[in-house]
Amino acid sequence: MVKKELVTKLINKELKLYQIDELVSAKDATDIRRKFIEELTESNLETIGDFSIDMEIASKKNIENSIGTIQIPIGVAGPLKINGNYAKGEFFVPLATSEGALVASINRGASVITSSGGVNAEIISDKMTRAPVLKVESAKKAIEVKQWLEDNFSKLKEIAESTTSHGKLIKIDPVLIVGNLIYPRFVYSTGDSMGMNMVTIATDKVLDKLSQKLNVHIVALSGNVCVDKKPAHLNFVEGRGKSVVADILIKKEIIEKKLKTTAKAIEEVNTYKNLIGSAVAGSMGFNAQYANMIGAIFLATGQDEAHIVEGSLGITTAQEINGDLYFSVNMPDLPIATVGGGTSLETAKESLSILSIKGSGDVSKFAEIVIATVLAGELSLLAALSAGHLARAHKELGRA
Repeated sequence: MVKKELVTKLINKELKLYQIDELVSAKDATDIRRKFIEELTESNLETIGDFSIDMEIASKKNIENSIGTIQIPIGVAGPLKINGNYAKGEFFVPLATSEGALVASINRGASVITSSGGVNAEIISDKMTRAPVLKVESAKKAIEVKQWLEDNFSKLKEIAESTTSHGKLIKIDPVLIVGNLIYPRFVYSTGDSMGMNMVTIATDKVLDKLSQKLNVHIVALSGNVCVDKKPAHLNFVEGRGKSVVADILIKKEIIEKKLKTTAKAIEEVNTYKNLIGSAVAGSMGFNAQYANMIGAIFLATGQDEAHIVEGSLGITTAQEINGDLYFSVNMPDLPIATVGGGTSLETAKESLSILSIKGSGDVSKFAEIVIATVLAGELSLLAALSAGHLARAHKELGRA
């Protein structure tokens, strides 16, 4: 059946969009759906249809009802010197964004960091969570189930880990009781994978056992205590994904020469903007722009973009010490991966290869690179604000 006939069938509602995949190759199905949308909406999708990724692979793992791809400009910032346990040396960081001046700002921060001998980066913890919601007949029964979970952890750990060769069940904590509802938070380590699919499958297996043994009603596999793809104080305190911290001491001379400001001025902006201003607003992130750096790196390297909202949690600190600046960022909730999901897309693999982290064994290195980049961007923005240069920088770069 030729493409034109299939387009006609779509227009006449004789076929559904997903059924095209059963009749032709993924590449042809993509073209047919795009042509259908063009005719239906009287639009021209020529650029969306110009792509190089392997749609046969993408349609199996990453997308449904494909019509093409989008293009986002990608730049690099660097060299960025990192003194981490896993990331050691100088890196050029790929950043996909359409926000003018962002890469330039991060690049300036990277220059300051490298001139100062590098940024220190550390991983605090590594975990991924899934928290179902369970229902029983009473609060008394809920407490009994909570106790059973604690008493039988070893058995539940064995069941969960039977579903994966990489995931390990670390704990079930907290187990929250709300009336006759139970919210147990299953906490795993997941290796180089971000791990949401892994922990979902493992937890589902545990719930089968729980349902059989205790006659518990499984309301939903996710009860939002995970907390996945939402900002939450629980993740702020307990951590999720990689919990990381980075800091640096920048000499007075470098601040004055490269940032055109002072340590005291940066400290003041950070206190009044990031700390007090965020408190006034009720913000869960006490920082200036973590999401900017997280988003640009995530888009470049094929991460789950919905996790940008979690990555934006964190606190920036700035302290003037005898004219020098102690500067740090912490990120308690950074879900990332170097394998699986969007990291298998060709452009993502190429971006990961720039950082020498493509494949297994490098997710901790990636985490240290991410937080070092966040520190570079955060430092540059606060310096620009303290010097009164923010608007000027955007104007000079032609950014409306």
